Amino acid sequence: MKFKVSAKNIFKIFGTHPEEALRLLREGRSKEEIFAETGHTVGVQDTSFDVGEGQIFVVMGLSGSGKSTLVRMINGLIEPTSGQMLVDGVDVASCSAQELRRIRREKVAMVFQHFALFPHKTVAENAAYGLKIRGMAAAERRERAIAALAQVGLEAYADSYPDELSGGMQQRVGLARGLAAEPEVLLMDEPFSALDPLIRRDMQEELLELQRTMKKTIIFITHDLNEALTLGDKIAIMKDGRFVQIGTAEEIVDTPADDYVAAFTADIDRSRVFTAASVSVAPEALELSSATAQSAIQRMEELGRDALYIVDGENIAGLVTYRDLTASVRDNGGALRDAILSDFPKAGRSTELFELYPLAQSGLPIAVTNRKGRLEGIVPPEAVFAKLAGEQQPAA
Repeated sequence: MKFKVSAKNIFKIFGTHPEEALRLLREGRSKEEIFAETGHTVGVQDTSFDVGEGQIFVVMGLSGSGKSTLVRMINGLIEPTSGQMLVDGVDVASCSAQELRRIRREKVAMVFQHFALFPHKTVAENAAYGLKIRGMAAAERRERAIAALAQVGLEAYADSYPDELSGGMQQRVGLARGLAAEPEVLLMDEPFSALDPLIRRDMQEELLELQRTMKKTIIFITHDLNEALTLGDKIAIMKDGRFVQIGTAEEIVDTPADDYVAAFTADIDRSRVFTAASVSVAPEALELSSATAQSAIQRMEELGRDALYIVDGENIAGLVTYRDLTASVRDNGGALRDAILSDFPKAGRSTELFELYPLAQSGLPIAVTNRKGRLEGIVPPEAVFAKLAGEQQPAA
């Protein structure tokens, strides 16, 4: 994977003589000790990460954790005390002023928590403001602004003024302003935190929908773990200026790195984090043309399963249960075809656990299928219940 943004051992210390504070930090002194001794504030310490092209990388942390300082080092608004911050391989911390201006103009745009709209300018003029600063001609920048507003559903409001819009619509104007610049990297510093909860959820969904077509590299800052889990391809948990864990939503909720992360994830709705893919196992299906009732029973006994799926070539014929097959063999010699259940539970790999729960209540293994309906795995009902309870399931 090509990395669009990379941080290499980044430190940021605020104060007039950061070198001494940096030395103490590298000796293992705490932020509090350094402040008491030197009066310097440690903003970010020894942080490294890589963000792939087209990824949403979310940095989650409480106030004062260093997350906003970190994101401002990506576009050079804050200069690191030590380390490298690379955008497409160029270190914004050490490049020339001309190169930094080029990166800001052509590659990186920022969306802030506060809308920062000019009340005396129209929606289109606000969206085009960054292009005006670049010196772009009026007709071209309006065209670009209208296209960006269309992306966020506000094209019809181009000639309205900010005070005529709701809070959510104003934030969409801020997003459109970032998109109008056609950046490759979008920095979003708590852009939805000032919005009401319902509007905030709508904006999260809109961002994900936009990302499906834009495929921008997005670095998103938040103090809300639910928001991080909803948006992030990768999530970094930040505390006291350093990352304590980087992982997917499932990795962070299922295997928190320490007590700090575990405390954050304790009340998370696991049913909306984990998917069928996270609890599925190999299907071990039998081929209809060659399997018999006896071979199916034997295979279930070997696997310790109560049911098996039967496939007919690439198609799912259905499933058979141990109970039905043994009864059939005992009573009439047992024909495999006669015992196949064609009505069975099924789901896709991305189906979330809250949708799997009612299917699991049938007691039958859930077929995990691809877009063509081919069998890719199965989800044992007990795996759904165990994952919801936070229990570790043994490998099947």
